[in-house]
Amino acid sequence: MTEPALEPVVSNETPTSDETPVSKETPVPQQRNRVRLSIYIAAITITVLSILLLLAAWRDDAKIESDMGKATAEVLSAGKLRSAVSFVTPDGVTHNPELGVLYPTNLTAGQRIDVEYFRADPDLVRVAGRDARVAILPTASVIVVVWAIAIPALYLERRMRHRRERRIAGGPSPESFA
Repeated sequence: MTEPALEPVVSNETPTSDETPVSKETPVPQQRNRVRLSIYIAAITITVLSILLLLAAWRDDAKIESDMGKATAEVLSAGKLRSAVSFVTPDGVTHNPELGVLYPTNLTAGQRIDVEYFRADPDLVRVAGRDARVAILPTASVIVVVWAIAIPALYLERRMRHRRERRIAGGPSPESFA
C-alpha cells in the first residue's frame, strides 16, 4: 500500500514575530554583499594596477637616467600603445627593442627621433625629453572614471538592497508615496 503524496502547504497568514518570512526574493546576506564586494574589488584593483603602472614608468625612467645613452632612432611602426624603433649605439650595434619605445605618442613610421636608453640594457628606451609625467594624466583619468562608475553603482546597489529589505519586512515601498 502506498502512502498519499504530501502537498506543500501555502499560507497567506502573516508570520508571527518569531518566524522569518521565506520568499524567493529573500536574498542570503552573502549574496547581498557579493555585488557590493565585487564592485569594490574591481574598482580597487584597477586603481592599484594604474598606480603600479605609473610607479613602474618612474622606475624605468630612473634606470635610464642612472646610465643614459643617447641616439637617433628611426620609427619602424607607430601605434598609440606601441611604436617600434631601430637605433645604433656608439659601439655599432643596432637595437630594435621588442617592447618598443616608452612614451610613443604622436610618432609616425619613418620619422627620425632622438631617444634615451639604459646603456646596460639598450632595450629599455624612451623618446628623448619624455618621462613618466606624460603618464600621470592618463592614470588619473582611469582612476577617476573607474570611481565615477563604481560610486553610483554602489549607491544603486544600496538603494536596491534597502528597497528589497523594506519589501520583505512589509514596510511601505517608495512607489506607494508617489
